[in-house]
Amino acid sequence: MSSRANVGPASSGAAPTARTPTALTPRGRAASALARLATRASRLTGRGSGGMIGGLVALKVDPGLMRQLAAGRRSVLVTGTNGKSTTTRMAAAALGTVDAVATNANGDNMDAGIVSALNADRDAPLAAIEVDELHTPDVAVNVAPEAIVLLNLSRDQLDRVGEINAIERRLRAGVAEQPQATVVANCDDVMMTSVAYDSPRVVWVAAGAGWAGDSVSCPRTGEPVTRTVDDSGAVHWRAGRPLPDGREFARPTPDWWVDDEAIHGPDGFSEPMRLALPGRANRGNAAQAVAAAVAMGADPAAAVRAVETVDDVAGRYSTVDVDGRAAHLLLAKNPAGWQEALGMIDPEADGLVIAVNGQTGDGVDLSWLWDVRFEHFEGVSVYAAGERGADLSVRLSYAGIEHELVADPLEAIRRCPPGRVEVLANYTALRDLNRAIATAGYTDGKEQK
Repeated sequence: MSSRANVGPASSGAAPTARTPTALTPRGRAASALARLATRASRLTGRGSGGMIGGLVALKVDPGLMRQLAAGRRSVLVTGTNGKSTTTRMAAAALGTVDAVATNANGDNMDAGIVSALNADRDAPLAAIEVDELHTPDVAVNVAPEAIVLLNLSRDQLDRVGEINAIERRLRAGVAEQPQATVVANCDDVMMTSVAYDSPRVVWVAAGAGWAGDSVSCPRTGEPVTRTVDDSGAVHWRAGRPLPDGREFARPTPDWWVDDEAIHGPDGFSEPMRLALPGRANRGNAAQAVAAAVAMGADPAAAVRAVETVDDVAGRYSTVDVDGRAAHLLLAKNPAGWQEALGMIDPEADGLVIAVNGQTGDGVDLSWLWDVRFEHFEGVSVYAAGERGADLSVRLSYAGIEHELVADPLEAIRRCPPGRVEVLANYTALRDLNRAIATAGYTDGKEQK
């Protein structure tokens, strides 16, 4: 299965540019061939999509394969705590109006997954690559991106990622090593603004920052950050004192921004934008995807139309019919993501299933559950599920939420009253639920927008 984005050629009617893949070294050719075999074997045996195993095999044979596969491509890297997969999918769609795009559509965002995606479609002249925050500097060195999208930074998997200020410093150093890249940064996020502040080519996007609990102080001076709201509802922030070089550290004036109806950009550009995906955060994701695509040559209006077509991201946001229950699946991974996802839940839903695991992909430390506000689910049948459902149950009890503990998320959905059921799960809980849904033969009923 190719990682090529499923979008058409440029709206202008220009034919896609044929790309002659850069020649691989003999060792690189062997690594590429073995990766394809490993990926195919993984799919044939039903072990998965092969998005990781192919890259793992390839990098064992030739650790320098990523640089070879990226050579000659125009690439955008997308990183941040939340929204990476969605924004990458939207960026791939928007860039698809220019030419063919290789992308890691299943969210395999570390070295092995990126190598697999680039190896799966060697002919595509463009690439939209989701990258884990910790891996971004090293991936950028190998890819030499034309654009870097910086979404947001907040606490996430402290046992793996570490403290947010350390990640900000690492990203800032990595971005500084890529002066050729246009940096598309969320100016509403204090941390990502700091990462991009010194870049020679920055496009500022007001993408929103609903969670401010991890950016109460300036990452460069330690001074408190103050926030004010203007008449339009935009949140402006500034640090308590200038940076050591005398510059004021405050929210930059955005080049792109969104409201409830439209997206706005440079030179008076304004276009209605009606997304298939829910939530204010996804409007911000779309704005950054459009801004990155325009920076790489896309027509703005065509880019907007393309991001509007994205209606599913690796099973997230989909609606599945489970025995008369329309189960609407949402992913959340950390306090900021959970708070945003909770705002997407239909308050008139007939049932709510919240599922949490504590595997490596989730972070084994679930203490962040106590930072999420669960206290507003009156009148809804609530079920706590997942491998760490008991931890969640304790949190819901302290929040005063009546609920039932059912370990199996699919069984929890079946226990809900018939009708619309909202399902909110963290990474591996959603992955396992999607597998159980597929095994049980339930169908994906796309939401009618």
